[in-house]
Amino acid sequence: MRFTVHKESFGARRGELCTPHGVVQTPAFMNVGTQAAIKGGLSAPDLKALGCQVFLANTYHLHLRPGAEVIRLLGGLHRFMAWDGPILTDSGGFQVFSLAKLRKIEEDGVTFNSHIDGRLIHLRPEDAMAIQASLGSDIAMAFDECVSNPAPYDYVSRAAARTLRWLERCSREWRRQLEVSPVNPGQVLWAINQGGVYDDLRLENLKGLLELDLPGVAIGGLAVGEETEVMYHILDVLSPHLPADKPHYLMGVGTPANILEAVYRGVDIFDCVMPARNARHGHLFTWQGVRNLKNEKYVRDDRPVDESCGCPVCRTHSLAYLRHLYKAGEILALRLGVMHNLYFYNHFLAEIRRSIDEDGFEGFYRSHRETLCRRI
Repeated sequence: MRFTVHKESFGARRGELCTPHGVVQTPAFMNVGTQAAIKGGLSAPDLKALGCQVFLANTYHLHLRPGAEVIRLLGGLHRFMAWDGPILTDSGGFQVFSLAKLRKIEEDGVTFNSHIDGRLIHLRPEDAMAIQASLGSDIAMAFDECVSNPAPYDYVSRAAARTLRWLERCSREWRRQLEVSPVNPGQVLWAINQGGVYDDLRLENLKGLLELDLPGVAIGGLAVGEETEVMYHILDVLSPHLPADKPHYLMGVGTPANILEAVYRGVDIFDCVMPARNARHGHLFTWQGVRNLKNEKYVRDDRPVDESCGCPVCRTHSLAYLRHLYKAGEILALRLGVMHNLYFYNHFLAEIRRSIDEDGFEGFYRSHRETLCRRI
């Protein structure tokens, strides 16, 4: 795997990430298919048509169902879901955090009850690496301890230190897995920075993980309770210390405005469930802001969701028809809504890349930062 920054403009970076399954143009958005599928009934060919570059699947969920061994025997995740592009697998650390009532964190790993059938599961850093090796993703994420914000300093300090110790174990196991008949011999491991909303803990943790010299750096533990401006502050603190020659990945973020602000702070890669989740509730993103398609005012509206959008939905269907589908509870509403939102996100990142290429990111940033998440 190779990452190259070709250009910088007003804090933003324009690059390419070469993986065993294709080249990713950055800044890029990863489309979240937790269980090897995008919620909303979209297939792999659908995603290609919508401009999707990278697929994100989750170690925790695929380990529980159908099981990593099943996917390995069927040729790995790429073959299993018929996606020939790059795949990143999240380690499951955030899912452990989100299931706080069911888990117990110890130095060896995490013990928790399955949200599916209640069975007791013990997941160690080594297990997370073995599962991701069986899945055959191009990018495997380290197993980390994510905390909510705000949290007490002492607790966050212990969690960040444990994340570093777990990272060392992940690195050893990842290298061992590459020696024992891997599904994807080109798989790489990326580290995750933790430290809550405390500047010193973030920098201390970053210094420790950079000593392992892994090929990518993720920023985790943000957008989990803190104010947006606090998240931007942490990015401002970290940005000067992130390695210039490696991709910077902001995990679980976010709105189009969040992404724009983070690109301005040097972030290259994003993921978020928001496009699909919001679409399932009738909230569609446009260049003018966010539309709630269930609003009464769209009953007779013959316009598309966004008149400047080239997605298959906007080229074909009216606001009135889409509102009808949502109000009638038709499954087609979810599919069309998710298609539009994923197209918007991927096209939005493509426009960011174009603005950097043309030395116009500053103007793009100033033009759109206030309007993208406005409620229409």
